[in-house]
Amino acid sequence: MGFKKDFIWGAASSSYQVEGAAFEDGKGLNIWDAFTHEKGKIFDNHNGDVACDQYHLLNEDFGVMTELGLQSYRFSVNWARIIPDGTGKVNEKGIEFYNKLIDGLIKRGIKPCMTLYHWELPYALHLKGGWLNDDSPKWFEEYASLIQERFGDRVHDFITFNEPQVFVGCGYFEGSHAPGYKLGRAELMRIGHNVLKAHGLAVKVLRKGGECKIGITGASCPAIPVSDSESDIKAAEKCYYESDYDAFAFSDAFWFDPIYKGRYPDWVYGYKAVNKPVIKDSDLEIICQPLDFLGMNIYNGKYVSEKEGVLGHPQGCSRTLIGWPITPEALYWGPRFMYERYKKPIIITENGMSCHDVISLDGKVHDENRIDYLHRYLLEYKRAAEDGIELDGYYVWSLTDNFEWANGYKERFGITYIDYKTNKRIIKDSGQFIKSVIETNGGNL
Repeated sequence: MGFKKDFIWGAASSSYQVEGAAFEDGKGLNIWDAFTHEKGKIFDNHNGDVACDQYHLLNEDFGVMTELGLQSYRFSVNWARIIPDGTGKVNEKGIEFYNKLIDGLIKRGIKPCMTLYHWELPYALHLKGGWLNDDSPKWFEEYASLIQERFGDRVHDFITFNEPQVFVGCGYFEGSHAPGYKLGRAELMRIGHNVLKAHGLAVKVLRKGGECKIGITGASCPAIPVSDSESDIKAAEKCYYESDYDAFAFSDAFWFDPIYKGRYPDWVYGYKAVNKPVIKDSDLEIICQPLDFLGMNIYNGKYVSEKEGVLGHPQGCSRTLIGWPITPEALYWGPRFMYERYKKPIIITENGMSCHDVISLDGKVHDENRIDYLHRYLLEYKRAAEDGIELDGYYVWSLTDNFEWANGYKERFGITYIDYKTNKRIIKDSGQFIKSVIETNGGNL
């Protein structure tokens, strides 16, 4: 027993992090194009103007994917590349690029998995208030309609939003990501409500294209019970879904409860503020659309005890280069708790590690730490499958090293090394490991 026969193995990326060509072929500005050019916002003032130059080096990436034996490639569309102003006139050069990407994947037997929004809000819409504008769900609906019209005949796997926890939490609460705002609770609730309505409207539009699978992806930091006792498990589950705190935008229940259960957490209805957004029953009907899976991006979790509460992480625990704790059990308890609460198949849409990668004297990249990390996490994910949790797939983050948001090019998460001077691709040892996992459907773990 292990992963089911039709389990999907893939690798993921996002448009701003890999494409480059930021100001070419009619593409409009997005908030990251602007934010990364503000001095001091990004490590060493890096930006994604060129990134991995996938826009021009697509064939090289096809070669990597083929060598790795990927069954699916998860990518995102840069909204401003196909609709420069966010609404209105379509940029056919942008459509041409994504057609080339999609057709190239299908030709090689690789299933396209398209994310509509991986944080690149068109700057023209940002100037109109962005997600604070109550017209924003309609803007997104127009964008999703174009996606369905132009690509829906060949793309049948969609993710509406990637990590609303992060693009709202970091972009509008902490201010460390684009557009760099630090807003109050009422404004964050309004943004969240508009994003959720946008998700629901997009699902309805995408369904018009016929049979397809649709989900949404969250950034999840699972609560891990410190023991297998029933009391610790219940305490961890309760902690996992708490959301009534200042940084509620980072929680899971605030986003997933209205989407999968049709209702916000109780505190939302009791919150009182003169500028609180109006939440209508009709809004929740839009938000709570039938979905086919729940996507989870998991890198680490936190330990919880019934007696002592949130323990965090043990003193001296192992960490990745970026500083995130290594907690493989997160890939068991996260999927388990989410499946039990929302009754939807789980797909790990991101999981991976930043570590010290160098080209060795033999011309290869020997990343043993990453292999060990992936092996440990996948063993826990396999345990979830063996315990009856319905798992549909796994996407390693990421296909290549890339622009890692506020950390610029300091962090390397890829299973393929990018030499940023030449943009040459070198498959790392971890890439060969993932290839073997795919070939055996996890049987080698």
